[in-house]
Amino acid sequence: MSSIPIKLLTYNIHKGFNITNRKFILHQIREILRATDADMAFLQEIQGEHSVRSTTIKNWPSMSQYEFLADQLWPHYAYGKNAIYNSGHHGNAILSKFPFVEWENLNVSFLKRASRSLLHGVIVIPDLAKHIHVICVHLDQVRFIRNHQLKRLAQRIIDAIPGDAPLIVAGDFNDWGQHVHDYLIAGPGLKEVHHSAYGYHAMTYPARWPMFPLDRIYYRNIDLVNCRCLSDKSWHALSDHAPLYAEFEVT
Repeated sequence: MSSIPIKLLTYNIHKGFNITNRKFILHQIREILRATDADMAFLQEIQGEHSVRSTTIKNWPSMSQYEFLADQLWPHYAYGKNAIYNSGHHGNAILSKFPFVEWENLNVSFLKRASRSLLHGVIVIPDLAKHIHVICVHLDQVRFIRNHQLKRLAQRIIDAIPGDAPLIVAGDFNDWGQHVHDYLIAGPGLKEVHHSAYGYHAMTYPARWPMFPLDRIYYRNIDLVNCRCLSDKSWHALSDHAPLYAEFEVT
């Protein structure tokens, strides 16, 4: 039986700005993301369009941020708007070396003031003719709103994804109180990479002094090889989050 390794990470890129919002560092983010050689990148707070910043920031790319980051290394990508405003929009993106069969952005907003969505795609690994479901999320900071979004996420998994299909759910869960497990473990039956490997969730926020386990990678029907939080100094001057990285084996 053949198998193939898959490397992936989840990262909140803070719209391409550093933790203080004073320095635009998207070019540095692109270089360090490329150095990981990940097969898939689940990204949150990625700017799809901004009419003001595109004209006032000197090195703002001429394309969307997800196209700029994906260029040459990740030929396949999907983007879902998470927040829409007069000057533009930002949201979630999945960059992939493997092609998408399909993808959909699902609105799970509870209040109009802060729209939220789940970016759900199906990726095929040509060498194995295997389909993998992937979902990128960025949940609300308010617990009762986040719980509503988690219920929608769990129901989507139960209703739309076969029980034996490989599945990866990654992103910024904003789970300050670590309640996500109550929604994704019991019903959908997912596991979280860092919790499976070490018995606790990775501290990913703030990047320079990580104290809170906000970023997660959940999985089902796929073999975890290893995982780690990318928290060395090279990431400290970038986003306010540290990336979470994992390697799987797909059989």
